[in-house]
Amino acid sequence: MRLLVRILFAVAALLAIAIATAWAALAMWYRLPMPELARIAAGCLFILLGLATIIALFTRLRIQAFVVFLVAFAAILIWWSAIRPPENADWAREVAQQVTGTRNGDLLTLTNVRDFEWSSKTDFTERWATRTYDLNKLRTVDLFMSYWGNPNIAHVILSFGFEDGEYIAWSIEVRRRIGGEFSPIADLFKSDPLVIVAADERDVIGVRSNFRGEDVQIYRLKASPEAARALLLEYVLDANALSTAPEFYNSLTTNCTTTIVKMMRAVGDAVPLDWRLIVNGYLPEYAYDHGALDTSVPLADLRALAHIDERAKAAGLSPDFSRLIRVDVPSPATKTGASL
Repeated sequence: MRLLVRILFAVAALLAIAIATAWAALAMWYRLPMPELARIAAGCLFILLGLATIIALFTRLRIQAFVVFLVAFAAILIWWSAIRPPENADWAREVAQQVTGTRNGDLLTLTNVRDFEWSSKTDFTERWATRTYDLNKLRTVDLFMSYWGNPNIAHVILSFGFEDGEYIAWSIEVRRRIGGEFSPIADLFKSDPLVIVAADERDVIGVRSNFRGEDVQIYRLKASPEAARALLLEYVLDANALSTAPEFYNSLTTNCTTTIVKMMRAVGDAVPLDWRLIVNGYLPEYAYDHGALDTSVPLADLRALAHIDERAKAAGLSPDFSRLIRVDVPSPATKTGASL
């Protein structure tokens, strides 16, 4: 029995050291403020330390080696915890502004609402606006899924609709610098901050469907006006917080899906843990299984009707864009007090 316990402890320690070594080497590669060769050297030295510690687990020096490794890893963690997201940088123009909001009774005023006029996937006329919305007229919440190649992963956008036909879409994105590119691996290691973009649909949705060639799908959520209002105001709270205290984007823990889940929980909605919240390309199935979509229609039919690309291209980013992309898309009936 003692031998079995020692073997299990050794295996657990080996795995822990291997994982910690890989993480520390990547962290130094991505974040050490040093030239490339120096970052490579630092990472390789830590890998050698990890390998030496693993070998030492099977010798009489295992305790000493393990303590040395723990001290070195603790130093990495202290350095890591001191890294803070920048407040100012040469941000890419489409994420240069962080939306903020103020509420006066039932009127919500948003500053830095994006209203770009796109002519290609990289060319646009830049416009940032201040808009006021009457919360009493808020009626719907719609889920947009934008797939760019891998059917398992999508970008998630929520859009709030008002009774006058106006929509405001919220997109949680990586705040890239000019010339920067999205990298799921790099963004695990404090590479870029998080930004919340509030925009017209023909901007933030239209650029994806009409110019980037992404497969954009819309799912109308079963949400009461009260639930929609609570979630919209939670977006505003998070956006205001980001404007004064930036956070890093993280591909696993703080991304377009996990941040939405956090906000929905903050307003009292139960969001059970599920693998589809990570592999978010299957988020429509998750929403359907939990009654957030129109379950009177088979999911396969909802999927077929959800694709907006042909309707969006026919609309041509016209002022009627939001209405036209919703043609024939089922809208579930909601009851006052119903959950999102």
